[in-house]
Amino acid sequence: MALMINNECINCDVCEPECPNEAISQGSEIYVINPDLCTECVGHYDTPQCVQVCPVECIPKDPDRVETEQELLAKYKRLQGAA
Repeated sequence: MALMINNECINCDVCEPECPNEAISQGSEIYVINPDLCTECVGHYDTPQCVQVCPVECIPKDPDRVETEQELLAKYKRLQGAA
C-alpha cells in the first residue's frame, strides 16, 4: 500500500529528502507522494522513513492503493532495475 500525505502537512520539508525512491515532491499546496514510486521503504528500510520524521503525523497509508508486502517488494525491485 502506498502512503499519502494529508492536509495536516505543514510543509516542513523533512520528508522529501528521506524518501529513498524520490516518491515525495512539493505539490501545489502540500507535499505529495507518487504512489507508483512509493514502496513504504520496503527493500530499503524496515519502516517508512517519511513517517518516522514527520512531526505532525500526516502520512497515513493510502486506502485507494492497497498493496501486499510482496507487491511492494516487486515494485522496489522494478524501480531498482533488479526485476
